[in-house]
Amino acid sequence: MSLPEKRAHLERLLAGLRGLLVAYSGGVDSAVLAYFARQVLGEDIIAVIADSPSLARRQLADAVAFAEEHHIPLHIVHTAELERPDYVSNRGDRCFHCKDELFDLMEDYRARHGFDHLAYGMNVDDQGDFRPGQQAARQHHVAAPLAEAGLTKSDVRELARQAGLRLWEKPAAPCLSSRIEYGRPVTREALSAIEQGEDALHALGFREFRVRHHGDLVRIEIAPAELSRALDAAMAAEFCRIFKSLGYLYVTLDLEGFRSGSLNAVLPVSTLARMR
Repeated sequence: MSLPEKRAHLERLLAGLRGLLVAYSGGVDSAVLAYFARQVLGEDIIAVIADSPSLARRQLADAVAFAEEHHIPLHIVHTAELERPDYVSNRGDRCFHCKDELFDLMEDYRARHGFDHLAYGMNVDDQGDFRPGQQAARQHHVAAPLAEAGLTKSDVRELARQAGLRLWEKPAAPCLSSRIEYGRPVTREALSAIEQGEDALHALGFREFRVRHHGDLVRIEIAPAELSRALDAAMAAEFCRIFKSLGYLYVTLDLEGFRSGSLNAVLPVSTLARMR
Protein backbone atom coordinates (compact mmCIF):
# COMPACT_ATOMS: atom_id res chain seq x y z
CA MET A 1 0.00 0.00 0.00
CA SER A 2 1.38 3.42 -0.94
CA LEU A 3 1.75 6.22 1.58
CA PRO A 4 -1.20 8.21 0.13
CA GLU A 5 -3.33 5.07 0.45
CA LYS A 6 -2.21 4.59 4.05
CA ARG A 7 -3.01 8.22 4.82
CA ALA A 8 -6.48 7.85 3.31
CA HIS A 9 -6.99 4.68 5.37
CA LEU A 10 -5.90 6.53 8.52
CA GLU A 11 -8.37 9.33 7.82
CA ARG A 12 -11.21 6.83 7.32
CA LEU A 13 -10.35 5.13 10.61
CA LEU A 14 -10.30 8.44 12.44
CA ALA A 15 -13.63 9.46 10.93
CA GLY A 16 -15.12 6.42 12.67
CA LEU A 17 -13.74 7.45 16.07
CA ARG A 18 -15.84 10.50 16.87
CA GLY A 19 -15.56 11.54 20.49
CA LEU A 20 -11.86 10.66 20.65
CA LEU A 21 -9.25 11.03 23.37
CA VAL A 22 -5.69 10.67 22.09
CA ALA A 23 -2.90 9.65 24.47
CA TYR A 24 -0.36 12.35 23.63
CA SER A 25 3.27 12.70 24.65
CA GLY A 26 4.55 15.22 22.12
CA GLY A 27 6.60 12.56 20.36
CA VAL A 28 6.31 12.19 16.59
CA ASP A 29 3.79 9.33 16.60
CA SER A 30 1.31 10.72 19.08
CA ALA A 31 1.68 14.25 17.67
CA VAL A 32 0.95 13.08 14.11
CA LEU A 33 -2.03 11.07 15.37
CA ALA A 34 -3.39 14.09 17.28
CA TYR A 35 -2.77 16.37 14.29
CA PHE A 36 -4.65 14.19 11.79
CA ALA A 37 -7.42 13.50 14.31
CA ARG A 38 -7.85 17.26 14.64
CA GLN A 39 -8.00 17.63 10.84
CA VAL A 40 -10.61 14.88 10.51
CA LEU A 41 -12.68 15.32 13.68
CA GLY A 42 -12.39 19.04 14.35
CA GLU A 43 -13.34 19.83 17.94
CA ASP A 44 -14.45 16.24 18.56
CA ILE A 45 -11.00 15.22 19.81
CA ILE A 46 -8.88 16.03 22.85
CA ALA A 47 -5.21 15.18 23.25
CA VAL A 48 -4.42 13.99 26.77
CA ILE A 49 -0.89 14.32 28.10
CA ALA A 50 0.32 12.74 31.34
CA ASP A 51 2.34 15.09 33.52
CA SER A 52 4.52 13.33 36.09
CA PRO A 53 8.13 13.39 37.34
CA SER A 54 9.03 10.95 34.54
CA LEU A 55 8.21 13.55 31.85
CA ALA A 56 11.01 16.03 31.25
CA ARG A 57 9.93 19.66 31.59
CA ARG A 58 11.47 20.46 28.18
CA GLN A 59 9.39 17.71 26.57
CA LEU A 60 6.20 18.87 28.28
CA ALA A 61 6.73 22.47 27.16
CA ASP A 62 7.37 21.38 23.56
CA ALA A 63 4.27 19.14 23.55
CA VAL A 64 2.09 21.97 24.82
CA ALA A 65 3.57 24.35 22.24
CA PHE A 66 2.91 21.92 19.36
CA ALA A 67 -0.72 21.50 20.42
CA GLU A 68 -1.15 25.25 20.58
CA GLU A 69 0.47 25.74 17.16
CA HIS A 70 -2.04 23.39 15.53
CA HIS A 71 -5.09 24.27 17.64
CA ILE A 72 -5.29 20.77 19.09
CA PRO A 73 -7.45 20.77 22.25
CA LEU A 74 -5.24 19.61 25.11
CA HIS A 75 -5.96 18.25 28.56
CA ILE A 76 -3.16 17.67 31.08
CA VAL A 77 -3.66 14.91 33.63
CA HIS A 78 -1.40 14.43 36.63
CA THR A 79 -0.57 10.76 36.84
CA ALA A 80 0.57 9.02 40.02
CA GLU A 81 2.56 6.02 38.76
CA LEU A 82 5.20 6.73 41.42
CA GLU A 83 2.58 5.70 43.98
CA ARG A 84 2.28 2.26 42.37
CA PRO A 85 4.73 -0.21 43.97
CA ASP A 86 4.83 -2.33 40.80
CA TYR A 87 5.98 0.73 38.84
CA VAL A 88 8.53 1.89 41.39
CA SER A 89 10.08 -1.58 41.69
CA ASN A 90 11.07 -1.21 38.02
CA ARG A 91 10.83 -4.76 36.83
CA GLY A 92 10.53 -5.54 33.12
CA ASP A 93 6.83 -4.63 33.11
CA ARG A 94 7.26 -1.06 34.38
CA CYS A 95 5.77 0.47 31.22
CA PHE A 96 2.60 -1.59 31.66
CA HIS A 97 1.90 0.07 34.99
CA CYS A 98 2.60 3.53 33.59
CA LYS A 99 0.20 3.11 30.67
CA ASP A 100 -2.37 1.39 32.90
CA GLU A 101 -2.36 4.49 35.12
CA LEU A 102 -2.77 6.81 32.14
CA PHE A 103 -5.53 4.78 30.51
CA ASP A 104 -7.40 4.53 33.84
CA LEU A 105 -7.44 8.34 34.02
CA MET A 106 -8.42 8.66 30.37
CA GLU A 107 -11.30 6.23 30.82
CA ASP A 108 -12.50 8.23 33.82
CA TYR A 109 -12.32 11.47 31.79
CA ARG A 110 -14.12 9.80 28.88
CA ALA A 111 -16.97 8.66 31.13
CA ARG A 112 -17.36 12.06 32.80
CA HIS A 113 -17.21 14.14 29.62
CA GLY A 114 -19.08 11.97 27.13
CA PHE A 115 -16.25 10.78 24.89
CA ASP A 116 -16.48 7.42 23.16
CA HIS A 117 -12.99 6.25 22.15
CA LEU A 118 -9.36 6.16 23.25
CA ALA A 119 -6.40 5.96 20.86
CA TYR A 120 -2.62 5.99 21.10
CA GLY A 121 0.28 6.35 18.68
CA MET A 122 1.56 2.81 18.19
CA ASN A 123 2.87 2.24 14.65
CA VAL A 124 3.60 -0.98 12.76
CA ASP A 125 7.28 -1.04 13.76
CA ASP A 126 6.38 -0.79 17.46
CA GLN A 127 4.61 -4.14 17.26
CA GLY A 128 7.97 -5.91 16.96
CA ASP A 129 9.53 -4.17 19.98
CA PHE A 130 9.41 -5.02 23.69
CA ARG A 131 6.68 -2.60 24.79
CA PRO A 132 4.65 -3.70 27.83
CA GLY A 133 2.47 -0.62 27.44
CA GLN A 134 0.85 -2.30 24.46
CA GLN A 135 -0.58 -4.93 26.80
CA ALA A 136 -2.18 -2.16 28.88
CA ALA A 137 -3.62 -0.65 25.70
CA ARG A 138 -5.18 -3.97 24.72
CA GLN A 139 -6.71 -4.41 28.18
CA HIS A 140 -8.24 -0.93 27.99
CA HIS A 141 -9.38 -1.42 24.36
CA VAL A 142 -7.35 1.55 23.14
CA ALA A 143 -7.33 1.94 19.36
CA ALA A 144 -4.07 2.17 17.41
CA PRO A 145 -5.05 3.91 14.15
CA LEU A 146 -1.48 4.40 12.87
CA ALA A 147 -0.72 0.69 13.11
CA GLU A 148 -4.13 -0.29 11.77
CA ALA A 149 -3.53 1.94 8.74
CA GLY A 150 -0.23 0.13 8.12
CA LEU A 151 1.99 3.11 8.93
CA THR A 152 5.62 2.43 9.87
CA LYS A 153 7.82 4.81 11.85
CA SER A 154 9.32 6.18 8.63
CA ASP A 155 5.82 6.58 7.15
CA VAL A 156 4.73 8.62 10.17
CA ARG A 157 7.77 10.88 9.88
CA GLU A 158 7.14 11.35 6.17
CA LEU A 159 3.51 12.27 6.79
CA ALA A 160 4.73 14.83 9.33
CA ARG A 161 7.24 16.22 6.83
CA GLN A 162 4.61 16.49 4.10
CA ALA A 163 2.26 18.26 6.51
CA GLY A 164 4.98 20.75 7.41
CA LEU A 165 5.12 19.66 11.06
CA ARG A 166 8.33 20.91 12.66
CA LEU A 167 8.83 17.74 14.68
CA TRP A 168 9.15 15.36 11.74
CA GLU A 169 12.86 14.82 12.54
CA LYS A 170 12.47 15.00 16.32
CA PRO A 171 14.46 12.24 18.06
CA ALA A 172 12.49 9.71 20.07
CA ALA A 173 12.19 10.72 23.72
CA PRO A 174 10.72 8.00 25.96
CA CYS A 175 10.04 8.77 29.59
CA LEU A 176 12.87 9.44 32.04
CA SER A 177 12.16 6.21 33.94
CA SER A 178 13.29 4.25 30.89
CA ARG A 179 16.85 5.43 31.66
CA ILE A 180 16.98 3.56 35.00
CA GLU A 181 18.34 0.02 34.91
CA TYR A 182 15.74 -2.67 35.61
CA GLY A 183 15.55 -3.72 39.24
CA ARG A 184 16.71 -0.36 40.55
CA PRO A 185 13.77 1.57 42.08
CA VAL A 186 12.39 4.60 40.26
CA THR A 187 12.76 7.62 42.53
CA ARG A 188 12.14 11.33 42.10
CA GLU A 189 15.81 11.96 42.88
CA ALA A 190 17.01 9.65 40.11
CA LEU A 191 14.55 11.14 37.61
CA SER A 192 15.70 14.65 38.51
CA ALA A 193 19.38 13.76 38.05
CA ILE A 194 18.66 12.16 34.67
CA GLU A 195 16.65 15.14 33.49
CA GLN A 196 19.31 17.65 34.57
CA GLY A 197 22.00 15.55 32.91
CA GLU A 198 20.12 15.33 29.62
CA ASP A 199 19.36 19.06 29.71
CA ALA A 200 23.10 19.66 30.10
CA LEU A 201 23.93 17.41 27.13
CA HIS A 202 21.33 19.24 25.06
CA ALA A 203 22.91 22.57 26.08
CA LEU A 204 26.28 21.24 24.91
CA GLY A 205 24.77 20.79 21.44
CA PHE A 206 24.28 17.02 21.37
CA ARG A 207 21.12 16.00 19.55
CA GLU A 208 20.51 12.30 20.23
CA PHE A 209 21.60 10.70 23.49
CA ARG A 210 20.53 8.95 26.67
CA VAL A 211 21.63 9.24 30.28
CA ARG A 212 21.49 5.70 31.70
CA HIS A 213 21.22 5.57 35.49
CA HIS A 214 23.01 2.74 37.31
CA GLY A 215 23.02 4.06 40.87
CA ASP A 216 26.38 5.72 41.60
CA LEU A 217 27.39 5.17 37.98
CA VAL A 218 26.03 7.05 34.98
CA ARG A 219 26.41 5.62 31.46
CA ILE A 220 26.16 8.25 28.74
CA GLU A 221 25.07 7.10 25.29
CA ILE A 222 25.71 9.49 22.40
CA ALA A 223 24.52 8.86 18.82
CA PRO A 224 27.33 7.33 16.70
CA ALA A 225 27.32 10.33 14.35
CA GLU A 226 28.12 12.60 17.32
CA LEU A 227 30.36 10.23 19.28
CA SER A 228 33.69 11.58 17.99
CA ARG A 229 32.89 14.96 19.58
CA ALA A 230 32.18 13.23 22.89
CA LEU A 231 35.52 11.39 22.76
CA ASP A 232 37.45 14.61 23.27
CA ALA A 233 39.46 14.99 26.49
CA ALA A 234 38.00 18.42 27.23
CA MET A 235 34.47 17.12 26.67
CA ALA A 236 35.17 14.13 28.94
CA ALA A 237 36.23 16.55 31.67
CA GLU A 238 33.01 18.51 31.15
CA PHE A 239 30.95 15.32 31.42
CA CYS A 240 32.67 14.53 34.73
CA ARG A 241 32.03 18.02 36.06
CA ILE A 242 28.32 17.92 35.12
CA PHE A 243 27.48 14.45 36.33
CA LYS A 244 29.54 14.47 39.51
CA SER A 245 27.74 17.66 40.48
CA LEU A 246 24.50 15.66 40.10
CA GLY A 247 25.72 13.07 42.63
CA TYR A 248 27.25 10.38 40.44
CA LEU A 249 30.55 8.88 41.63
CA TYR A 250 31.47 7.28 38.31
CA VAL A 251 30.96 8.87 34.88
CA THR A 252 31.21 6.61 31.84
CA LEU A 253 30.74 7.05 28.09
CA ASP A 254 29.30 4.01 26.29
CA LEU A 255 31.56 3.30 23.31
CA GLU A 256 28.75 1.55 21.42
CA GLY A 257 26.93 4.85 21.28
CA PHE A 258 23.22 5.50 21.60
CA ARG A 259 20.82 2.65 20.78
CA SER A 260 17.18 2.59 21.68
CA GLY A 261 16.18 0.11 24.37
CA SER A 262 19.72 -0.85 25.36
CA LEU A 263 18.58 -1.63 28.92
CA ASN A 264 16.31 -4.36 27.55
CA ALA A 265 19.40 -6.45 26.77
CA VAL A 266 19.52 -7.70 30.38
CA LEU A 267 15.91 -8.94 30.43
CA PRO A 268 15.35 -12.72 30.20
CA VAL A 269 13.67 -14.06 27.07
CA SER A 270 10.69 -15.22 29.16
CA THR A 271 9.98 -11.64 30.23
CA LEU A 272 10.25 -10.32 26.68
CA ALA A 273 7.87 -12.98 25.40
CA ARG A 274 5.32 -12.52 28.20
CA MET A 275 4.92 -8.77 27.72
CA ARG A 276 4.53 -8.63 23.93
